Amino acid sequence: QVQLVESGGDLVQPGGSLRLSCAASGSFFSINAMGWYRQAPGKERELVATVTTGGTSTYADSVKGRFTISRDNAKNTVYLQMNSLKPEDTAVYYCNANAFITRWRSLDYWGKGTLVTVSS
Repeated sequence: QVQLVESGGDLVQPGGSLRLSCAASGSFFSINAMGWYRQAPGKERELVATVTTGGTSTYADSVKGRFTISRDNAKNTVYLQMNSLKPEDTAVYYCNANAFITRWRSLDYWGKGTLVTVSS
C-alpha cells in the first residue's frame, strides 16, 4: 500500500503564491508518474499537472506559465509551485501517484486532498 500526504493548502489573495507538497510512503517498489489534480465545488476533478520519474512535465492549459510541478525522487515527494493565483484556482488539490507495488504490477493512489482558497 501507498500513502500520499498533501500539505501546503491555505487561503491566499489573488496574485499570491503557494507551494503544495505531497510525500509518498508505504510499501512499494518504485513510484512512476506523480501529479496534481483539483476539484472545485460543483465541478469534476481535473488534471493540473503531472511529472514523470525523469522530470518530464505536462500542464493543463489553465495553469501553464503560472504553476510548476517538480519532484524529489529520493524523497518520493512531488511539489506544485503555484504563482499568480486566481480565484478560479480555488479547489481541493489532490496528489496522485502511480506506484509499482510488485515488480510487475502498478496501481494509482490518491491523497486526501488539501484546500486552496484564492480570495481577497
